Amino acid sequence: MPEPDLEDDELELIGRITTASNATFLGSIGGIQVVYKPMVGESPLWDFPDGQLAHREVAAYLVSQALGWGIVPRTWMRRGPLGDGMVQLWQEQDPTQSAVDLVAADQVPEAGWKRVLEGHDETGRTVALIHEDSPALRRMAVFDVIANNADRKGDHVLAMPDGHRFGVDHGVTFHHEHKLRTVLWGWMGDALTDDELEGVERLGGELDGRLGSELAELLSAEEITAIAARCAQLRRAGRLPAPSGEMPAVPWPLF
Repeated sequence: MPEPDLEDDELELIGRITTASNATFLGSIGGIQVVYKPMVGESPLWDFPDGQLAHREVAAYLVSQALGWGIVPRTWMRRGPLGDGMVQLWQEQDPTQSAVDLVAADQVPEAGWKRVLEGHDETGRTVALIHEDSPALRRMAVFDVIANNADRKGDHVLAMPDGHRFGVDHGVTFHHEHKLRTVLWGWMGDALTDDELEGVERLGGELDGRLGSELAELLSAEEITAIAARCAQLRRAGRLPAPSGEMPAVPWPLF
């Protein structure tokens, strides 16, 4: 059988993903499962008053591709049963893996994990927010700085069976003002690796070419300029930043 045309073949709805804050559906295009977020189902946000969160999801995919790290699953705009929206290839994560976790504060593994913060659960027990110390997740932390991701929750990191880590839910990204809220603070202050610096450099160069033209269909000129500024700042600093500004450093809820 021929491969389905993901751009034009019928998008059939299978069910609604009720844990999402905006209208989000599981769908199928010729047997290939996808996530579909119609623009008519987007909830208004005080700091993203212009909406078009679907455009930001597609922009996140384009930036991920330019970095060369495959962080965001293939994502594109198309028409569906409820109108134009974002469509993303569904990813079946490994239920036995967890790249971000909450554990008792005295049970943080000695190696392979980063402690982000401590707090208390509903029983008063001291718990720690931790994430794995892996190159794949570090690249996602760099991506979040560039994308100015305002909502990197633990459940927005998909742990794949082969060790790859996908990031999803990028509707609140690319604001021109500082909005970074993430659970991936374990490397703050650490020097960027050569691979990370090369990715940032590559992205910065592509903003002046085809990537910049593609992003201009999705984001404002001010937001694209801010992406270039964040890339330049990362290159100058040569290290992952620490939290700054008046915004909370982590999203809520964490998961």
